[in-house]
Amino acid sequence: MIKKLFSAAVLICSLMHLQAQEILKQMPKGFEEVRTEIAKGKIDTITYNSKTVGANRRALVYTPPGFSKKKKYPVLYLLHGIGGDEKEWLNGGKPQNILDNLYAEGKLQPMIVVMPNGRAMKDDRATGNIMSQDKVQAFATFEQDLLNDLIPFIEKKFPVYKDRENRAIAGLSMGGGQSLNFGLGNLDRFAWVGGFSSAPNTKLPQELVPNPETAKQQLKLLFISCGDADGLLSFSKRTHDYLRQNDVPHIYYLEPGGHDFKVWKNGLYMFSQFLFKPVDASQFSKYTVSGTTAASNIRSAKYPQILPDSRVMFRIKAPDAQKVQIDLGKKYDMQKDTGGYWIVTTDSISEGFHYYSLIIDGVAVADPASETFYGMGRMASGIEIPFKGDGYYELKDVPHGDIRIKKYYSAVTRSWRQCYIYTPPGYDANTTAKYPVLYLLHGGGEDERGWAMQGKTDIILDNLIAEQKAKPMIIVMMDGNVSAGGPGGFGEQALRAFENELKQTLIPFIEKNYRVATDANSRALAGLSMGGLQTLHAGVRNTNMFAYLGVFSSGWWSNQPALSNPQYEFMKTNASTINTNLKQFWIAMGGKEDIAYNNCKIMLAKFDELNIKYKYSEYPGGHTWPVWRNNIYNFAQLLFK
Repeated sequence: MIKKLFSAAVLICSLMHLQAQEILKQMPKGFEEVRTEIAKGKIDTITYNSKTVGANRRALVYTPPGFSKKKKYPVLYLLHGIGGDEKEWLNGGKPQNILDNLYAEGKLQPMIVVMPNGRAMKDDRATGNIMSQDKVQAFATFEQDLLNDLIPFIEKKFPVYKDRENRAIAGLSMGGGQSLNFGLGNLDRFAWVGGFSSAPNTKLPQELVPNPETAKQQLKLLFISCGDADGLLSFSKRTHDYLRQNDVPHIYYLEPGGHDFKVWKNGLYMFSQFLFKPVDASQFSKYTVSGTTAASNIRSAKYPQILPDSRVMFRIKAPDAQKVQIDLGKKYDMQKDTGGYWIVTTDSISEGFHYYSLIIDGVAVADPASETFYGMGRMASGIEIPFKGDGYYELKDVPHGDIRIKKYYSAVTRSWRQCYIYTPPGYDANTTAKYPVLYLLHGGGEDERGWAMQGKTDIILDNLIAEQKAKPMIIVMMDGNVSAGGPGGFGEQALRAFENELKQTLIPFIEKNYRVATDANSRALAGLSMGGLQTLHAGVRNTNMFAYLGVFSSGWWSNQPALSNPQYEFMKTNASTINTNLKQFWIAMGGKEDIAYNNCKIMLAKFDELNIKYKYSEYPGGHTWPVWRNNIYNFAQLLFK
């Protein structure tokens, strides 16, 4: 009992020490230099017999200040890159100084560090063509040398713990790939794994972590770092993305820099401070300097950057501006540095797509570093915040359809208009096939580009069709801005004008120019917000034309009876016809935070009173594109079946 209490007290003290000790997020300048007044560790060269290679091999071993053979130590195996050997860390990274200085500041658990030659072949020198096939293969062969020869030698010759919780592996570049491959591939041997600027030898994430649940249980820490200007960043990012999708705790650490020792020294500085101590996985997302470049940035733009906890870093050059803000739903004041750059980091931003603007001296403008989108009634910047559930609108290696932009003349509006048309994979090849059609409507302040650009409709459908979850279909994304009238342009006059445009111009144009089925069971109409009102009006009044209706984040206004009452009166008179004709009347909301939530709930109560049949779905996220992407993903799976 006393022993258990003592162990618990030690653990509590360790946790308190961890919480009290603030780990800096970047190595201070000059930290790797020698400090004369502190205790030093020692580096020795050891020689071990490798049965794997059939030769004696060398490695460097660092023992910490105050090393004693009467104590036992955990071990970090630290690996070099493709152009190095066992001395690369010593010559380029000054690891002994970094470790000594961390010990002197009380930030490091006493440990032994082994720096081997990761090129497991008889002539293991870094000479000649270092990229030759036999030398590259030798880095893979080193796994057996490490596990079967080096580790047993170290555990025989040095006073070290032999359990996985006291064994770590990390490396730079090729050694980073080895560390991820060997560490994650042998979780019965390693509990701490670090890859710094991991090279193309890194296995695919599905091979590295085939069983995420096992990795969650066995890993103490997985640390992945890279310079944000490193050409090999994609290998670290793909691993991070997979781990994020599968909820495997890890630190994804990015910093300004390329493929060099500035980054790798910092990797050792950061990684080593976590080793062989209690760790708090809930804090992992806070350990980074740089963020991931937003997918919505224009080519080569480094900012905005997204941090692992979904905060966003903005950096804008405007040396003559007096005040600069970021408007991302909430306004953030930016601070100007001495180089004329304005900088700010936001709060955590919710998943998916968001509009944003720069406000420079009071004028809202698009960020020149971002792709622009027509929304809010003007061109605005947009940013994609990744989340683990975004796989359904991720580009995948599946057959892809096309987005076609077509201009047509409308006799209703007496003007040239434009629509976006999604044709499914195989449309041009299957010349005899006729396809069902979904007419898909945008919201207020947007146009026909919304579902194609912000909504990623084509990618969502490509993936659904490839998985056989949706029927191949044509999707017509029209411009619903037909005329003004009523509150926000949603009055009866505007709704009738839209209905006429849809029935008299657009549908005939599509049916004349595309191979589509022309019966009601092969037509669907859906829309978000304003487009939802247009669907409620034109769809409900024309169930002889549409067998499927989708209403996203919308509902008749409870305070506009002059608009809503005629709709309800029509539904009351035609309830039997509506219920008979509609195969799906699917109504979805973005949860209670959706600005249309209350109107929709009141409308649905009225539907119940009128005995109108419908299906209701709710996906939290408010009145936003993440919700509507999810809506089209689910609605499309119900159509034409």
